[in-house]
Amino acid sequence: MTDIFDITRREFIRNSALLSAGTALGHAAVLPQNSAVPGAATSSAYVPAPVFPYGAVYFRKTNPPETDWARDHQTAAQVGMNIFRHWFMWSAIEVAPGKYDWSDYDRMMDLAAKNGIKVVLEELVGCAPEWAFRKYPHARYLGSDGFVVDSTVSESSATGGFPGLCLDNPEVQALAQTFLVALVEHFRDHPALFGYDIWNEGTSFGGNPHRMYCYCEGSKRKLREWLRLRYGTLDKAAKAWHRYSYQTWDDVEPPRSFSGYPDSLDWLQFRIDNAYSLFDWRIKLFRKLDPKHHITAHGVSGTLISLPSASHNEWRSAALVDVWGLTWIAARQGDEPWKQYQAVDLVRGGARGKPFWHAEAQGGPLWMQPQVIGRPKDDGRIPDAEDVRIWNLVSCAAGAKGILYCRWRPLLDGPLFGAFAPFAMDGSITPRSEMAGRVARWANEHPRLWQSNPIKGDVGLVFIPESETFNYVQQGDTDFYSQSVRGAYQAFFDSNIQPDFVALDNISEYKLIYLPYPVMLKQETVAKLRAYVEQGGTLVSEGLPAYFGDLGHVGTVQPNYGLDEVFGARESYVEFTPDISNDLMLEVKGSKIYGRYFRQDYELHGGEAAGHYASGTIAAVEHKFGQGRTLLIGSFPGSGYFLHHASPTKDLFASLLTIAGVAPQVTVDDKSVQARLHQGAGGTYLWVTNPTRSVRQVKVGIAPAAGNYKSGEDIWGKHSVAVDGAQVTVSIDGRDAAVIALL
Repeated sequence: MTDIFDITRREFIRNSALLSAGTALGHAAVLPQNSAVPGAATSSAYVPAPVFPYGAVYFRKTNPPETDWARDHQTAAQVGMNIFRHWFMWSAIEVAPGKYDWSDYDRMMDLAAKNGIKVVLEELVGCAPEWAFRKYPHARYLGSDGFVVDSTVSESSATGGFPGLCLDNPEVQALAQTFLVALVEHFRDHPALFGYDIWNEGTSFGGNPHRMYCYCEGSKRKLREWLRLRYGTLDKAAKAWHRYSYQTWDDVEPPRSFSGYPDSLDWLQFRIDNAYSLFDWRIKLFRKLDPKHHITAHGVSGTLISLPSASHNEWRSAALVDVWGLTWIAARQGDEPWKQYQAVDLVRGGARGKPFWHAEAQGGPLWMQPQVIGRPKDDGRIPDAEDVRIWNLVSCAAGAKGILYCRWRPLLDGPLFGAFAPFAMDGSITPRSEMAGRVARWANEHPRLWQSNPIKGDVGLVFIPESETFNYVQQGDTDFYSQSVRGAYQAFFDSNIQPDFVALDNISEYKLIYLPYPVMLKQETVAKLRAYVEQGGTLVSEGLPAYFGDLGHVGTVQPNYGLDEVFGARESYVEFTPDISNDLMLEVKGSKIYGRYFRQDYELHGGEAAGHYASGTIAAVEHKFGQGRTLLIGSFPGSGYFLHHASPTKDLFASLLTIAGVAPQVTVDDKSVQARLHQGAGGTYLWVTNPTRSVRQVKVGIAPAAGNYKSGEDIWGKHSVAVDGAQVTVSIDGRDAAVIALL
């Protein structure tokens, strides 16, 4: 596909003629000192970068009230907050073609500088000006069912222009770029500026299988170009799609249902690639215009659930930015302890060592939204100060290097009135915001703490994009995949075994990897898994690996693509009965566990039986291959644990480490409490989080490979700590944590 950045290069050059061509990666600590562009926002107050960014999203045009802006900034600074993110909405700024109203945003920047607060500028070209909807009607999002999307008011900002216009139309992308150029030129020299947040929550406007987007002519043209690059010729594309009478590329249309596997898989992959091409266009533009400030972005930790529908991919997103992050709201997701750890661990895995923030955290209640209906009050619905405390500390224990609330104070308009914020409706201080301030001040008083990071986990959970995408095409959602991988995570977590999410290209970093729901695998994926085992790795795989291969084609020998050699087994029988398989049982290595969805039985081809179904047929096979080992399990124990939480299934997951000779680096004697070890230039710290509502006295064991320590100090709660070589004992209050500096 033609580089989208080049499509409007003439417009770009015209708008950036006065700019340097430098592209060096900038750091917010080195703020721009060059002369201001005429008409740009300026202030003389220098604002240093924070040790630990802690703050909130504040300004969304309609809210908060203008009369409170100055007071709110003073309150935030007094409490200890040091960073705001504002929504710089295209629809609220370019009030007429080429006419920009910066006045409210100028005030935000100046108030921030006056109060020592840094600002992240959130670009939002996903909300187009009202006049643009009229001027470019062909660029309105068009659904697979013919539905045309008009401008709507966003419930998250009470501002119109959402979800914007389809940027697959070059004239609309050029218009958006002109706005972005003006935006950066206006604010890049402001001393309060920390950086820019790109593509809010990393979410593409993809719809659902019943109404997919976008089917405008601009999107169709880009799909055809994508297919040209993928297949080379129309004949090859036609053969792959099982459509044998294409005459010209104009005959190619995106599928409007998932009746065919190849065209559906290609359509979804095109949408994902296209979304990241637009992301990359914006990042290149911002780096060109302002190489001195950070580029940040954040998603919703949705990689395991919404990659096919919304393009969420932690690895792909984080690779392009300086700081990655996530939105995580217990009110929307549930407050079970494993869920927040899983969300943050997924982001940490995708960040690959880059700093990441809990970029939108919860600090207040959520009223009457569908996600909370029927749930108890204490399940994240109406949080108190202790909830704010534990949510903050869990994110930090999992590796976050900054925290921002998704609201500083609640919206006063729309269905999300009163939601999420630590401060009151009128901006006054609450017990929740007092706790937030305590965390903010403490975090910035301990700079060395943030120079250390979570140690590598005991097992890698492998993320395979095509497995999830195929699940979406075949079933209409990603539940089978997401519940399998999240259930596997939970099974390890419930034994205080730290699982890390790992991309296929990085599996060599782990002695043991677990492969969830591998029902579709590409041949190139299989080659990398085979090489991993040959070179000494231990692979534990759930059932039906690569049953569906490239383009969703079923292999005639199962496991497919030569995996029968890797696993030492071949399929002797298979069942696809997910509607009646929630209670499927099998025995694996002495544990009677739950599977789900599908069942695959095996005959041995060099391996050894490691488990059976009740019928006596083989349900699991162990094998030595090359220098490594494999264990193939004929169903999906991860999803079985997700549904049933049965102890034998949990015990099986814990026992998997012994196959690879892996010893947990941290153990606890109370599985309701979690422990994470951080090491690095800042020292060694043991984070112990207690999500229960009662005091817990905990003994934490540290493996010899992680060090031998003589003393420890809880630098957060000042709890009494006893250290005896490889064992740390501490008593922790409910909904609290200990952050123990080990020496």
